[in-house]
Amino acid sequence: MTGAGAFSVLFLPILIIVLLLVLLNFVPVGLWISALASGVQVGIVTLIGMRLRRVPPTKIILPLIKAVKAGLSVSVDKLEAHFLAGGNVDRVIDALIAAQRAEIGLSFERSAAIDLAGRNVLEAVQMSVNPKVIETPIVAAVAKDGIELKAKARVTVRANIKRLVGGAGEATIIARVGEGIVTTVGSAESHKEVLENPDKISRTVLNKGLDAGTAFEILSIDIADVDVGRNIGARLQMDQAEADKNIAQAKAAERRFAALALEQEMKAMVQEMRAKVVEAEVQVPLALSEALRGGKLGAIDYYQLQNLLADTRMRETIAGTPEMPGMPEDAGEGKK
Repeated sequence: MTGAGAFSVLFLPILIIVLLLVLLNFVPVGLWISALASGVQVGIVTLIGMRLRRVPPTKIILPLIKAVKAGLSVSVDKLEAHFLAGGNVDRVIDALIAAQRAEIGLSFERSAAIDLAGRNVLEAVQMSVNPKVIETPIVAAVAKDGIELKAKARVTVRANIKRLVGGAGEATIIARVGEGIVTTVGSAESHKEVLENPDKISRTVLNKGLDAGTAFEILSIDIADVDVGRNIGARLQMDQAEADKNIAQAKAAERRFAALALEQEMKAMVQEMRAKVVEAEVQVPLALSEALRGGKLGAIDYYQLQNLLADTRMRETIAGTPEMPGMPEDAGEGKK
């Protein structure tokens, strides 16, 4: 046997083995056999088509086997379409099986819509059977007497399958319950009423229909704890009194500054008047001198005027009246 013949004898079996491995890897024969053994009628061509559409056959066939074993009527095309839309096929089938066991009416279309909406459809079915307890954070509310109360509630809810698509989530339930607590406590005349009857909050909140438009059905609302907080009314009165005091002080300071400004203005006016009086007194000797030189005032008249001024100063000194500077000479003559 030549070298070429020996090479061909060795190469052909290897090539055949490689081709078989590639074919078996591309065509899931083992998965097809498992489906046939489970009673699932699926063709090998369908599995090859899934490969060509880049759909992992195990993601479709294994959930389909579970559905058939559970007695569900689901087609391969629906499962493949849901997978291509970005859904979780395995979770949808598990939710359908759980709903069937719990006798909850749930179709494949609704389950797929809930899954594509971003909600966990299996958890929703489980919550429909086993209700969930949502605990709210501490909600602070103030009664009419000004006393703050801090309440915490536990809300028992059950998933509403019909409203899962487009319904609000747990955050809305918590917000509505908190609003109901604030309203109930705020409408109470005294905080003692709430402390004596905490179930009043539960009844009032539950009667408001807080589950409208949500993906849940509220079964009960229980007040877990109610504590007395601060005296908000007294604090507000103290703050108001402090604000009134600050306003009064500001107004008093404004009046004081206005009075100081007026006082400074009056002092300035007095200084100006004194300056004018001093200026006028400086002109008196000049006027007398001019009158003497002009013959309008005689020497005897001048001496009589000086005697009159001296007599006036003496009387003011005896009477204790301070001398008024700048008093005109004719005023002294009038007194005399």
